[in-house]
Amino acid sequence: MPKSGFHLISKLKSVFYTPESYTHPSERMKFLARWDPFGGPHQRDRPAERVSTDRVAVMEGAEVGGRRGWRWSYWVVGALVAVLLASAATHRNSAKIPLFGITNQICRCAESRKYTGIVEDCCCDYETVDSLNKEVLHPILQDLVATTFFRYFKVKLWCDCPFWPDDGMCRLRDCSVCECPESEFPETFKKSYQLSSDNLMCQEGKPQAAVDRTIDNKIFRGWIEVDNPWTSDDETDNAEMTYVNLQLNPERYTGYTGPSARRIWEAIYTENCPKYPSGEFCQEKRVLYKLISGLHSSISVHIASDYLLDETYNLWGENLELLYDRILSHPERVKNLYFAFLFVLRAVTKAADFLEQAEYSTGNLEEDLKTQSLVRQFVYNHKVQTACPIPFDEAKLWQGESGPELKQQIQMQFRNISALMDCVGCEKCRLWGKLQVLGLATALKILFSVDDQNLINQQLQLQRNEVIALMNLLNRLSESIKFVNEKGPYAEKIMAKKTYSTTTKSSL
Repeated sequence: MPKSGFHLISKLKSVFYTPESYTHPSERMKFLARWDPFGGPHQRDRPAERVSTDRVAVMEGAEVGGRRGWRWSYWVVGALVAVLLASAATHRNSAKIPLFGITNQICRCAESRKYTGIVEDCCCDYETVDSLNKEVLHPILQDLVATTFFRYFKVKLWCDCPFWPDDGMCRLRDCSVCECPESEFPETFKKSYQLSSDNLMCQEGKPQAAVDRTIDNKIFRGWIEVDNPWTSDDETDNAEMTYVNLQLNPERYTGYTGPSARRIWEAIYTENCPKYPSGEFCQEKRVLYKLISGLHSSISVHIASDYLLDETYNLWGENLELLYDRILSHPERVKNLYFAFLFVLRAVTKAADFLEQAEYSTGNLEEDLKTQSLVRQFVYNHKVQTACPIPFDEAKLWQGESGPELKQQIQMQFRNISALMDCVGCEKCRLWGKLQVLGLATALKILFSVDDQNLINQQLQLQRNEVIALMNLLNRLSESIKFVNEKGPYAEKIMAKKTYSTTTKSSL
């Protein structure tokens, strides 16, 4: 019999034995001392005579009832011993099922995954992506985008729409991006890196939300100004550029809906990124569609994860019904989210040497060393290199005689998508649209503008803003995948109950 069996029997003896069960007087007194109903912290305050009298009364009562209960006690113990012996006899040939259902391990039902196998057009499976993202990638990205270097994004927010008059109106204050007048910036900040918190009052008194319109060349030390062939914005033009603190301008619900918002996505999908059938021979065009669809899915996830539930009380929270309606009820959109994540992850890992050697200088040595360490941890992560060494194989694209022409065509389509961001009527939506489209453009530039076998003649060159956009985009996609995994099952249960309730009412 296992040792635990003897231990259990000894415990049961102490429970079911009565005073009469102990034949020796000293043992009987020990039993009563252990189960004395008058014992405890207050016993020291009671007279000795009273305690002695109470114990005698208990013993006398036990004498009367002891003879009646001892036989029942032995029957119970005997039955339990038989159960233990039977379980010990089958111990080696059966699964370990603990007595009374008590176990040290958490009982886990078999997980039923909705998305399994290899992500389409990629080289990594859903299970691996979820595991790596949760354990490795997401935690590092969260720390990385919070650093000073990756927190500030240079963007041109005020541009005329090149396709139609901008008539989009945002009805919420949360749609706007706080930009402080230049007069509010201390002179020390204009000339150096430090921001005085005493001299700025912006975004409800939060000085770290201040927008820097000045260009400090020292911050760009080690970085070149180079244009991106996949975007329409001239990144080398610093005129009308502004700096935005991304940490204080989160991507979330803004109230930007209606015809203006729909027109943006319709122009993207119908004119520049049409959906092709799965059997379409042109894989390159399908890749472009899946990238935009994945980005669209990620934006919808962030809206659902940080939604204005009650405008009167300014109550924000999760809108799981919206998550289900826009994403979960369309499996293709979830798959495209994973595709976009792996595509951008491949670009980051391919540019590992460049990113590791780049200079992340902001004037704060301790912070800059931390940033460089986080980048190194990410791009050279052993778990990622082992589990998913090549998330996406870009070598399969642009093959054949029509490859260069097709590449130029798709590049032009993506440039049009980039230009459409100037038509977004919501300022904060425009900010995140521009950042994430630039992030995708940077990923395309890394994967398709540099040949691995000819790096000497085609050295990768990235500007500071491209790296910031790339890593923030990857963080956005990482957050979306994590949110879908954590909240997806709850959202589906909510909608299943809602559907059942509606069906039940209609049938009555």
